[in-house]
Amino acid sequence: MTAVRPVSGMRRRQRGATAIEFAMVLPVFFLILYAIITYGMIFAAQQNLTLAATEGARAALNYQQVGAAASVQAAQQAALAARAQAACTAATNLTTWLKGSTCSPTQQGSCSYDPTMLCVQITLTYPYSQSPLIPPFPLLGSLLPVPSTLTGTAMVQISPVNII
Repeated sequence: MTAVRPVSGMRRRQRGATAIEFAMVLPVFFLILYAIITYGMIFAAQQNLTLAATEGARAALNYQQVGAAASVQAAQQAALAARAQAACTAATNLTTWLKGSTCSPTQQGSCSYDPTMLCVQITLTYPYSQSPLIPPFPLLGSLLPVPSTLTGTAMVQISPVNII
């Protein structure tokens, strides 16, 4: 026969302490997990925008112009505009998972750092504040600072000799 020992007074006072400690620590752990997931998705979107802008700039380099214009100056401007549009098309094809991202190509008659070259700049913008990737938590909206927009930019310089 086994004798049952009565629970001591010290042990009786400790009942439920683990549940209370868990209830106090759980919100802190949840906030850390939520922040890791949110900032991880922001980082992934930013990296994707930068990669897409870079690939769009590469597409501007590889674009082949079809047809010719009357003058060399008009042909260069038409080719530069066509390359910029092709660059934006290639960049937006890589950001289809970011609904609402916009591409704005900028073609320049001369680069600021080398006036003998032509430049095409691709800028991809995603309005994160309007369509966040992870929905904001109701009570934690102001605790986590997140960017309002994400931007990826790339520029490529093209020789005027090779543009047509």
